[in-house]
Amino acid sequence: MKQNMRKISSVFLNAIKYIILIFFSLVAVVPVVSCVFTAFKTSEEYQTTSVMAMPGNWLNFDNFIKAFQTANMGQAFVNSLAVMLCVLAVSVLVGTQLAYILNRFSFPGNGLIRNLFLFASLLPSIAMQVTVYKIMSVLGLVNHLYGYIIMMCGTDVISIYIFIQFMENISVSLDESAIIDGASYFQIYWKIILPLLRPAIVTACILKGVAVYNEYYCANLYLMDKSIRTMSTSLYTFVGPMGSQYNLICAGVLISLLPALIVFIICQRQIYSGITAGAVKG
Repeated sequence: MKQNMRKISSVFLNAIKYIILIFFSLVAVVPVVSCVFTAFKTSEEYQTTSVMAMPGNWLNFDNFIKAFQTANMGQAFVNSLAVMLCVLAVSVLVGTQLAYILNRFSFPGNGLIRNLFLFASLLPSIAMQVTVYKIMSVLGLVNHLYGYIIMMCGTDVISIYIFIQFMENISVSLDESAIIDGASYFQIYWKIILPLLRPAIVTACILKGVAVYNEYYCANLYLMDKSIRTMSTSLYTFVGPMGSQYNLICAGVLISLLPALIVFIICQRQIYSGITAGAVKG
């Protein structure tokens, strides 16, 4: 009797578990499916049908062509790519060097610096935008792509902590052996520490790259010129006081997702290994 009750309870719990998983999977998938359906609909079709109704013609690419040309998404992608590459390069170089110093060297103020980084990560960025905008305006960096890049290259606290946690699992004996062989601290960092940090660098680049590519608030605030829009702000072209063209917006969203999807398909092995190794080492 007890065994039957256990089997029934086990089946019941498994059923609840799968129902919950299916429910949240649908919650995640339904907006994407709705976006795909809407992207292939004409304006009249979108206004007269449900958002979950399939389009009448799956070969209608007019929305994609119009969205790409009207929003100048080609130039927007180049701008976003330039911003992302510059920010990732600075974030990796500065973050790994800071992590190397904080982890390998003991000096007065080491703990204070780590606590200040933690305190900075707790501050909401939007609460500091008035001061940041005033500084950017005084320096003449507003409405310039290089100014936006400089602002986005600010200290990435999360990446620094990822590098520090990963570096704690790298044996100090490697540094000592290199010092005995006559290597300088920079050579130790460049030739030993940095190559061993590759999984952590992949993890940090994924997190930072996605955040920079999808960033909208600061891009909309500091890049008001239409010629220097990013991918996220280019979609704002189809939003106006007379209504929003959601079929074109959805087409633009799918176009903006295409580069990230291609990179994921090509580099999925490195991405998975980087996330897994970074999680284990952390």
